[in-house]
Amino acid sequence: MNIRIYTMTHKTFDVPKDPLYQPLHVGHAVSGDLGYPGDDTGEHISALNCYYSELTGLYWIWKNCHDVDYVGTCHYRRYLINEREQVLTAAEYGRLLSEYDLITTKRVVLNHSYEYGFSANHNGAVLAAAGEVIRERFPEYHAAFERLVHGRETYFGNMFVTSKERYDAYCAWLFAIFEEVAERVPLENGEDAYHKRVFGFVSEFLLLVWVTVQGLKVFECKVGMLGEKAETRELKERLAEFFLRRDADGAKAYFLKRRQERPDVLMEASDVTGELRLSMQVIATAGMEKERYGTSILDQENRFAQLMRIFAELNRIVCRYQDGGETAEDLAFLRRHRISEVAVKTAFAVHPSESGMAGRTPDSLFLALSREPDSR
Repeated sequence: MNIRIYTMTHKTFDVPKDPLYQPLHVGHAVSGDLGYPGDDTGEHISALNCYYSELTGLYWIWKNCHDVDYVGTCHYRRYLINEREQVLTAAEYGRLLSEYDLITTKRVVLNHSYEYGFSANHNGAVLAAAGEVIRERFPEYHAAFERLVHGRETYFGNMFVTSKERYDAYCAWLFAIFEEVAERVPLENGEDAYHKRVFGFVSEFLLLVWVTVQGLKVFECKVGMLGEKAETRELKERLAEFFLRRDADGAKAYFLKRRQERPDVLMEASDVTGELRLSMQVIATAGMEKERYGTSILDQENRFAQLMRIFAELNRIVCRYQDGGETAEDLAFLRRHRISEVAVKTAFAVHPSESGMAGRTPDSLFLALSREPDSR
C-alpha cells in the first residue's frame, strides 16, 4: 500500500525515524524557515495560515500530492496510536485501511452541545455561516449538520488517514464551504492569534458531518502526545508544589504572574489536558472556602493528580445535573469527597447551563447533598 502521513508543524521537532511520516511546515509563506518542506509551493494558501491553521497543509496536500494511494495528517506532537500506546506503523495502517474507509481520532464527548461550546469560545458567526453555506450549496449535508451541531460530539486535530481520492473529495467540499464563509463573515475583528484560527476549529467538527453523511466505515483510535510543552509542564509542577503546601494564595499569585508573561498558557495547544483550567478552579474554590469556612479542599486533599480527578468529575456531575441526568453515584461521589457549597457554585460558574432547566441550580444540588449528615 502506497501511503504517506504528513506531520504538520510550525516549529522544529524530533522527526519520527519511520519514513512513513513526512514533515510539512504549515504557514511557511509567513514564517521563518525551519528546514522542512513548506506548504507554499505549487498551488497553496500558506499565507492564510493565521485563519486556517494546519488546514493550509491539508490544502497543499490536496493540490500538490499526487504520487500516493493513501494519505493522512498528524501533528508534530500528536500522532494516532495503537492500543499499546505506540505510534501506528505503515503495516498497521495497511491492515486497518483494508477494513475501514477512514482512520481518525476518537470522538471528543463535550459537556454541552458543539454549537454552544464553539460560540462561547470562538466567533459563532463563522459556524452559523458554515451551516448556511451547507444548506444552500450542499443541502444533502444540512440535516446532519443541524443534528450534530446540537449534539455533544466532535473530532479534533484534523488528523485522519484515507484514500487520496476520498481525501481530495473531502477537501473540495471543505474548502468550498470556507471560501464562501470568508466572503460573508469579517475575519479581521481584533482577535488574538489563537482565536483567528477559526477555520481550523470548525473543520474538526465538519469532518464528523462529512463522514456521517458519506456513511463511511471509520476506525477511531487514540491520540498520543510526544511530549508536553516545557512551559506547561513547569507551570503544573510549580502549582503542584503550592497545593502540597496548601498555599492557594501563593498558587494564585504565581499563576497570574506566569499568565501575564505567557497569555497563551490556557490555550488549547498549551493546556492540552485541561489541567491548568482545573488548577484555576481549584485555586478559586480553595480561596473562597478558606474565607467562608476557615478550611479548604486543600486541607483534605493536596495531591495534584487527585485534585485534577476530583474537579474534573465535579464538573461532569454539574453538567449532568443541569441537564437532569444526575445519578445516585454522582451524589455519592460529592459526599465522599466532602464537596462544599462553594465548590458546587464555582463549578456551576465555570460550566453555565445551556439547557436552562428550571430548578437546576447550585442551591438545589447542594440541598440534595445537605440531606446527608456528612455534608458541610
